[in-house]
Amino acid sequence: MVLLVHVMGSLYGLLAVVFGAFGAHALKKTMNEQQLKSFETGVKYQMYHAILLLVIGFNFNLETTLERYMVYCLIMGVFLFSFSIYGLSISAAKGKKLKFLGPITPLGGLLLVIGWTFMLYSFVQNLV
Repeated sequence: MVLLVHVMGSLYGLLAVVFGAFGAHALKKTMNEQQLKSFETGVKYQMYHAILLLVIGFNFNLETTLERYMVYCLIMGVFLFSFSIYGLSISAAKGKKLKFLGPITPLGGLLLVIGWTFMLYSFVQNLV
């Protein structure tokens, strides 16, 4: 499980750098300011959570069900949140907005919130 977290954290970090550069250079010419800002939001959240996954991998045993669910929520949340924003931004810039991605973004955000809540719960549980 720890290996999965390290791999996903590294992969998400790598892709965040690639997508950030892609957005700053290639997409800047085709996207309006709002589309580019949305794309950058996806990149930022992806990078924040890539770093979080690496920190989790080095600091949690990931043996409990709660810890595993926390990781699954964060991994899936990043994928659904950030990648749906990328799809929405790029498709809107091409004039063919993929509207079905719209409801996926908040679902990804909800999974991120749940992942953070599970982390908070695990800390509070260890205090008691």
